[in-house]
Order: sequence, then structure tokens, then C-alpha cells
Amino acid sequence: MTMRIAIGGIASESCTFSPLPTRREDFQVVQGAALLCQYPFLPAYDEVRFVPLYRARAMPGGPVAADAYEGFRQAFLEQLRAEGPWDGIYLDMHGALYVQGMVDAEGDWTAGVREVVGSDCLVAASYDLHGNVSERVVDHVDLLTAYRTAPHIDGPETRQRACDLLVDCLRRSIRPYLAFVPLPLLLTGERTTTTSEPGASLYRRIPTVVEGEGVMDASILVGYAWADEPRSGASVVALGTDRAAAQGAAADLAQAFWEARHGFQFAVPTGSVDECIAMALDASERPTFISDAGDNVTGGGVGDVPHVLKCLLAYQVPSAAYASIADAAAVARCAEAGVGARVHLSLGGKLDPLHGTPLELEGEVIALSTPEPDNLQAAVQVGGVKVVVTVQRTAFITVAQFEALGIDLLAHEIVVVKLGYLFPDLQRVARTSLLAFSPGAIDPWVERLPYKRVRRPIYPLDLDMADLELFPA
Repeated sequence: MTMRIAIGGIASESCTFSPLPTRREDFQVVQGAALLCQYPFLPAYDEVRFVPLYRARAMPGGPVAADAYEGFRQAFLEQLRAEGPWDGIYLDMHGALYVQGMVDAEGDWTAGVREVVGSDCLVAASYDLHGNVSERVVDHVDLLTAYRTAPHIDGPETRQRACDLLVDCLRRSIRPYLAFVPLPLLLTGERTTTTSEPGASLYRRIPTVVEGEGVMDASILVGYAWADEPRSGASVVALGTDRAAAQGAAADLAQAFWEARHGFQFAVPTGSVDECIAMALDASERPTFISDAGDNVTGGGVGDVPHVLKCLLAYQVPSAAYASIADAAAVARCAEAGVGARVHLSLGGKLDPLHGTPLELEGEVIALSTPEPDNLQAAVQVGGVKVVVTVQRTAFITVAQFEALGIDLLAHEIVVVKLGYLFPDLQRVARTSLLAFSPGAIDPWVERLPYKRVRRPIYPLDLDMADLELFPA
């Protein structure tokens, strides 16, 4: 008999400190055959029919509008109800969604799914390692697995692992035990990359515990620190056919994570914006990359705070590339003027008035590009700086994105990107990487943020908290 598994979900990373809401139009919805194409490994499963419902995804941003979320939720549950019954459900999630007026959006979503499909159906979910897991989610899913790399390079492998686990359990008619250990740790991605210590060693422990008898999978989730919610923080989950084995695997990883907490420091040299520019100008090799960390769009920043650009121009940096400022009106002005024209722009500073004001500047339009629909991009030469302006908030994470605008990164002393850490393709060309503590909603120093709802005590907000004995003898 063919088993039927539904696929869908909702995914975004929501900064509760951002003033910019994430609206319905900010989501990309993929459904039907187009959704199946995102999982090329599915044909390998025998006797399984995967049925695509739909998946809504938005780039990291501010709180999701309640009406947008409710529309997605109701539509998904209606499809789930209409096309059932189901043997299994695969939810392709992120884990850090925040909806205006709601606590624990993923908990609400999974509770709705469980209500529709009933207790016999197996529900699996995959998360980003920056997801915040809650007791409510654990109550309503049977399997949960997460990314093991940051910067993320294992998204496809994680999705396949989730489906492998789900299909295996269905074929063997087993319901695994899901062990869950929340940790009072509020750590940012800039301190917890898996390419530097202690993150690298911590994540290398996962295969050793999964090899244990009765353990099927284990995940370490750093969590998402820029959400002021009770569930925000790190966690460990483990799956097993044996309850004690799963609990032991989760306990081992959680204890190791807790004991390593003081070692999680910024992986690259840091400083104020002025300090980072000075260090970059003194560097012997080019290019030096500076992360505009406070306005990091991959963490949910608004993407239009022009502070670092203002500093570059004040320093009269002779050769720099800056990507990017989201300003649709400025892009329209550039497009109207055309390549080669000089333009006056009132750039950025409109979305987050707490952290930035518009920057008045003049420059020459040197390139226009439309790499994706509805996101016209312009490059403007202002003194020695090539300034990239985009219609939509855009994360510049590849060399090709710059090349599309005629920008050769190797020809510049400084490259500024609105990221928290460099993605692999940029790491490949960077000779030096610096992290600037710039103004914005994504403050890497979480100790300075006005949390009101996170669980306390929590490290590093409460440095004097007693040492945690997770599993007393």
C-alpha cells in the first residue's frame, strides 16, 4: 500500500526589535509541482507518495502581520483536511517565526496540524539551527531535526534527513521518543558559527551520539536571540527508539553546550565602525570585508540604515564597495536617470528612524540590474565608494551578485555587507573579515537589548547566574 505524506510549512526569522513588519506580500509561496521540485531526493522513496501542499517563506525581518499568518495557517489546514487522510506530514520550517500578538507561532502551527491529522499520523519537522524550540512544538511533532552548519550549507541534507527519518518510522511502524532539553543560553549567530571553536567541536559530537544504540538522530539548536519570547534560546533534541538512549544523547550534548558557553566569542576581529574602517585601511591585503552587523538583513535588520556608508564617505575611502541600501525611490531615481547620469539621492534612513536618518549624496549611476523580478538594483559611484541600492532588502552573499553590477570585489580595499558573518563564497575572496558594531535592530551585544519576556536567568544577560547542573546525579 502506498503511504501518503504531505509537505508544506511556513518559515521566516522574526526580529521583535525591528520596526518593519513582515507582510503577506513579503512571503514567497511555493506549491504544487514547483514545491516538489525543491526536494529532488523524493523519487528515491519506494511506496511513498509525497503530496505538495504549499510552503510560505519570507527573508528574515520584523514581526509577521497577524492577518498574513492567519491566512497562511487557515489555507494550509484546509488543504490538509481536504486531501487527507495522511500517513505522515513533513513540515519544512525555520523555527524563529514571530507573529504580532502571538506567542510561539510554530507551536500554534503544529498544534493546528495535529488537530487536523489526529494522533496516529506521524509529523516530522526540519528547523534551521537558529530556531527556537518550544514544549508545545515538541508536544505536537514526532520527529524534529535541524541544520548542523552555520553559515548554512546543509539545508538540502537536513530536509532529506527529516524525510528519511519519517519514512523509516512509517515503514517500521514505530513512533520514536523525542527528547528535548532547553538551555538558558541566548547566543547570536556571530558567536556560534560551526566553522570556529567551540561550535565546530560541539557539532562534531552529534555523529558520535547518533551512533549509539537506540538513537536515531540528534540536533543542537543555537536558537534565535533577537526574539523577545519565553521560548527564545538554545536547545537540544534527540530521537530514539529507546527512551533512555534518546534522553542520554540529548543530555550529553546539552551538558557539553552549557559547559562551552564562555568560549562562544566573536569569530572575527570586532570594533566600532570607525575602528573597523581604520583596521581595513591598514590591512596589507585586499579586500577587507566589514560586516554591518547592526543592520544585518540575514538576521532581520531593516536594510536601510546608512551609518556605515556615511562613515566610509567621511573617511574618503579610496576604493570600496557597499551592499546594500534598500530604497525603492532611490532605485527609481537611478533608473530614470540612466547609466552614466549623475543623481542626487536621499538614501536610506526611512525604515528605522531610531537608528538612522536619510543620507544626502550625489554620484554617478554606473550599473543597473534586475537579477530577480521586482528587485531592480543600481550601483552608484560616490567618491571612491560603489554603493549598491536595491528595491527590496537584499542579502549580498555571493560574488556573482556583485559581478552582476560590474563590481570586481578583488579591486577594492574594503567591501561592506549587511551580514552577521560571511557566507562561504565571500569567505573565499576575503583576505580579512571584520565585524562592526553598527547601529540597528540586530545588536550583536544582546546584553544591551530591552528584553522583557525571555526566561530569566539566561546567559549572557545574567552573568551572575548560578552554574547550571542540568542532570544532577
